[in-house]
Amino acid sequence: MRLVIKFGGTSVGTPKHIKAVAKFIQINSKKNQIVMVCSAIGDTTDDLLEISDSIKKENRVKADSILSKLTKKHLQIANETISNSVIRKSLDQKLESILNELKGLMHGMILLGEVTPQSLDYLISFGERLSIEIVSHAILDLKTKSVALTGKEVGIVTDSNFGQSKPLMDTTRLRVSTNLEPLLSKKFIPVIGGFAGADQHGHVTTFGRGGSDYTATIIASCIRADEVWLMSDVDGLMSADPKMVKTAKVIPEVSYVEAMEMALFGAKQIHPRSFEPLLSKKIPMRIRSTFNVNNTGTLVTANPDEKTNKTVKCVSVIRHNGLIDMRGGSMVGAPGTAATIFTTLAKAGVNIMMISQSPSESSISIVVKKNDLDKAVNTIEMELLGKIIKKIDVTTDVSIIALIGSGMRGTIGVASRVFGSVAKRKTNVMMIAQGSSELNLAFVVKDSDCASAVQALHDEFRLGN
Repeated sequence: MRLVIKFGGTSVGTPKHIKAVAKFIQINSKKNQIVMVCSAIGDTTDDLLEISDSIKKENRVKADSILSKLTKKHLQIANETISNSVIRKSLDQKLESILNELKGLMHGMILLGEVTPQSLDYLISFGERLSIEIVSHAILDLKTKSVALTGKEVGIVTDSNFGQSKPLMDTTRLRVSTNLEPLLSKKFIPVIGGFAGADQHGHVTTFGRGGSDYTATIIASCIRADEVWLMSDVDGLMSADPKMVKTAKVIPEVSYVEAMEMALFGAKQIHPRSFEPLLSKKIPMRIRSTFNVNNTGTLVTANPDEKTNKTVKCVSVIRHNGLIDMRGGSMVGAPGTAATIFTTLAKAGVNIMMISQSPSESSISIVVKKNDLDKAVNTIEMELLGKIIKKIDVTTDVSIIALIGSGMRGTIGVASRVFGSVAKRKTNVMMIAQGSSELNLAFVVKDSDCASAVQALHDEFRLGN
């Protein structure tokens, strides 16, 4: 098969893990053509973001200290990972060159005294640049041909929306296949830096946090891969958060649409936009654990097996949010009321996660993230209170619980089972929302009731079996 395999930061966090990953790739490359995508090692991206914060605060001493810690960490990992002295020397030279470039960029930013979105993308792309050299040399150390390439070098072309860029797929498809096909035919294993590409002017851009998944699926689409494997520290998509529900199980198979819903509802294993490049080509994705390679994980496919089509497949939770309930007689029958509320909040930079409106039109309830709550309430009070809105009620610390599963569509009695099982635990449901697709049913409860409600639903639909 032709596989694109992506490894997260924890998968390549230590010399031992890197050696294990290199061995896993080497074994799988005997029967398959493999393209590898890597995230930055451990917390490197966080360290680079901390450097940018230190530059903003004009704290040069702290920025230098983080850089020196980061340099030491990577050189030490390189030293402990590679046993062949010639390969180690080649790796040291590569790392030194990248670290000197990083140092130069950092000092340039310090002199200018500012961090622009463009310079920030360039800065945080260095994590992947360092990790791909170490991983590629670890594969070379096993006497297997490998080459390290950044997203820019492999040919990922994006728009210039720094920090949240999108790939220009037609150009990218042409360049990536031109660059990778000759390497694959010569049995090389390309190790590509995730998370970043470059715009049409050659400036480095990034896809946002978790963007290495996106890189993997973009590349899979360009080279018509048979499967994409996302390797991380989890066994696959789970029926519930295992920290909350001890009997949570790996879900063997889900559809793209279900997996997208799970990603949007906080399944940290997937970047929500990762599915876009796969949909038209119907390329299956597998979510697996680096540390438990005997487990085949979760298969995400266009048409899952009928046997896996249960009513509810998982119970997802987004915790620590705020609920705002707005009421007013002048809202009834007035066109554009909801639009006014949402536009006002959008201008203030507040993202609305969930909406519910009563048919009487006299009230609208919305849920926002906890750290946006003060801003949202202030904006509504300043701009709308006393005009279209007469009263605001705010509840802090609420959780959104969502049941996801395409089998709910058209199944009678799902809602009664959901709310019946939650009621038995004496949990009050504060707000409900379900789309006409019936793919997910979401409701809001107090944070303190969240764990017992999730457990009740997991038991009710026997998701642990």
